[in-house]
Amino acid sequence: MYHFPLRLGLTMWSHPEWQSSLYGKGTKPAERLEKYASVFHCVEGNTTFYATPSISTLQNWRSATHDDFHFTFKLPKFITHQQQLRHCQQELTDFLNVMAPLHSRIGQWTIQLPHQFEPQSLEVLKKFCTLFPKEMKLGVEVRHMGFFNKRDSEKRFNHWLVENGINRIIMDSRPVFSAPPTSAAVIDAHQKKPKVPVHAISTADNPMIRFIGHPDQEANLAFFEPWLKKLPIWIEEGKQPYVMIHTPDNVEAPQLADKLYKQLAEKTDLPKLAAFPAQQGNNQISMF
Repeated sequence: MYHFPLRLGLTMWSHPEWQSSLYGKGTKPAERLEKYASVFHCVEGNTTFYATPSISTLQNWRSATHDDFHFTFKLPKFITHQQQLRHCQQELTDFLNVMAPLHSRIGQWTIQLPHQFEPQSLEVLKKFCTLFPKEMKLGVEVRHMGFFNKRDSEKRFNHWLVENGINRIIMDSRPVFSAPPTSAAVIDAHQKKPKVPVHAISTADNPMIRFIGHPDQEANLAFFEPWLKKLPIWIEEGKQPYVMIHTPDNVEAPQLADKLYKQLAEKTDLPKLAAFPAQQGNNQISMF
């Protein structure tokens, strides 16, 4: 299995607006994941937040990808947002059992917590994480400001993550919040995306950055500049960061990801990103 110094991905693998830019004209919806996985190294699995897929769907996803591709599936919202990790051991067990066909391709399971989940509930999170088999990698995304105050509550949280080898997922929403709310997509992003400080701390081997981009591609370069310094350091330390690129409507997310990856490749040794299938006349492109 190939070891990528860094894994680049998007928030989704299926978008109708990517037909001419990423997949290639004539690509059927069922073929999009295969085309996506021929370029990118991973993907955020938002779909599982809303519904648990069927066994046949999971088998299709497995067939469409390869062993070097990673999903970072979110836990169902019933577990993280409705129950807030309480009284849901059976639901977690059931979910992990259903997802078994893809276990070998899970880069990390994402525990995205709502802003109502406070530092006072850290013991709940600790207990919940013991329900996972030891070999499963976890990433936790918090949104309550108490986890960002650089005082005891954040220090206890970070210390526990480090002790247990759990990744702290980093939300970088500075770019999108710098954009004026003059389009429906930006307005929607301002309403739904968390506006939290960027604490660039790596607590385990696979720090994940969720970079929520500005609609103007060039405007993102200044915001990504600090990551051009931080990511090479983490890679040099032997870590394998995940960099997930979003834009307000995600129409140009593939192009932004490509642009930022090339900038990063100038700072550290990264394998060349495969050309988009759309640029190769719909031919399947190898990652190697």
